[in-house]
Amino acid sequence: MFTQSQLQEIKNLLLPENKVVIITHYNPDGDAIGSSLGLKHFLKTLGLEPIVIVPNDFPKFLKWMPEAKKTIIADYKRKMASDAIKDADVIFCLDFNAHNRIGIVGDWLANATAKKILIDHHQQPEDFDFVYSDVTIPATCQMIYHFIEALGKEDLVNQNIAECLYTGIMTDTGGFRFRSTSATTHRIVANLIEKGADPAMITSNTWDTNTVSRLHLLSLILGRIELVKDGKVAILYLKRDELKEFGFEKGDTEGFVNYGLSIAGTKMSAFFMEDLYEDFIKISFRSKDDVDTNAFARAHFNGGGHINASGGKYFKNIHETIEDFKEKIEEEEF
Repeated sequence: MFTQSQLQEIKNLLLPENKVVIITHYNPDGDAIGSSLGLKHFLKTLGLEPIVIVPNDFPKFLKWMPEAKKTIIADYKRKMASDAIKDADVIFCLDFNAHNRIGIVGDWLANATAKKILIDHHQQPEDFDFVYSDVTIPATCQMIYHFIEALGKEDLVNQNIAECLYTGIMTDTGGFRFRSTSATTHRIVANLIEKGADPAMITSNTWDTNTVSRLHLLSLILGRIELVKDGKVAILYLKRDELKEFGFEKGDTEGFVNYGLSIAGTKMSAFFMEDLYEDFIKISFRSKDDVDTNAFARAHFNGGGHINASGGKYFKNIHETIEDFKEKIEEEEF
């Protein structure tokens, strides 16, 4: 957490006359959008009117959250986004650890004169004016709650804040399944429910949103899961023409990588997908126990993240990428 002196400095910045911008990472997920909107609704209780900016669009199944549709998508409104960042007095940077995680927005952020406040749970954060980094916490949404607590403003948590923060915690813990989910996490979730978060509604709006195209894609990858390394590693993949055939939309493959981990005996799952528009392979890694996907992704696949959940990208075709992965994973000890 921030030191007491830092918290006092931040309090002094959170004045109604100051312009506040909230930024999160490229390809925003539930934790990115939940933490950004949760913080936005909290700052509104202090009399501020913060602006949330994301580098590119996010899945439809997250757009039910309060004021999600007021988010500025930099891909679509570049001048509006860049002007807001340039004019800001304070910029909150949520759920990313480095400028290169936010695309073109990273250049605008680097040139901004605003005070920059990082709240994030990924490893090896870059320097910002204020940094709250904790890799043991399962979701940035939980960190936003701790931040509100540290400011002594927990009583201001309302239903809008609670719904957003609950969503991010739920999604980034895999429905409270991942090892980093702690007793503290569950206590915070209980508090959020008491503040108005409805678990049944949030779960339904976020996860019970399958389209026929998503189910077709899921059926396709489940039909060809490959196990390597004596059954400890599962490989799943999708090609560009398959995505086009079934009308892929952003968010359709969310959670697909987790199906590999559901196989008895697996320690790691890897999901490879050809980008729709550019010549690279997007990769998602998930693991159990102490199998470090972050170190593996950093070392071999231009990526990183958490120990048990990370991603990367590779600039060969999908078959070469998978073959390279097979060679590299056989060298790992677990």
